[in-house]
Amino acid sequence: MTRIVVVDNHGQFTHLEHRALRDMGVETEIVENTTAPDEIDADGLVLSGGPDIDDVGNCADYLDLDVPVLGICLGMQVVADELGGEVGPGDYGGYADVTVEITDEGDPVVWASHADEVKEVPEGFVRTATSDVCGVEAMADPDRDRYGVQWHPEVAHTEEGEAVFENFREICES
Repeated sequence: MTRIVVVDNHGQFTHLEHRALRDMGVETEIVENTTAPDEIDADGLVLSGGPDIDDVGNCADYLDLDVPVLGICLGMQVVADELGGEVGPGDYGGYADVTVEITDEGDPVVWASHADEVKEVPEGFVRTATSDVCGVEAMADPDRDRYGVQWHPEVAHTEEGEAVFENFREICES
């Protein structure tokens, strides 16, 4: 059975990320972001959202683990920041429904926060979604199995949110 660990960055929806994975039949648990990297036993990691990029514990070290990583909101910003991208304040803060344009996939409405956002993707990444309020709504580096979404696929307001977790599970199983 696939095991995906959710790293808690103190976000208000972390438990929903855990539940979404569990409901898909994935073995999952939530761990504190201060957990030592060598204590992580997983086929993949979800770096949760959270309020403060200065309070992400060992998330940078988790990027050195040889497992796929999905960053959600703050988690994506951590991935970008640690791997050479640029993160900065968004022009449109707060939670709201946003229509994103996903490369070759359509335009779902998602629930997102843009207080901070990725301004420039790291080397090796491609932008995979954009919106009218954010230039980088999602990014991917399939060669290193590093992915990120600015929005929250775990909340009911996000169309096709389950597909994000399903796709990540498939990556973790391959």
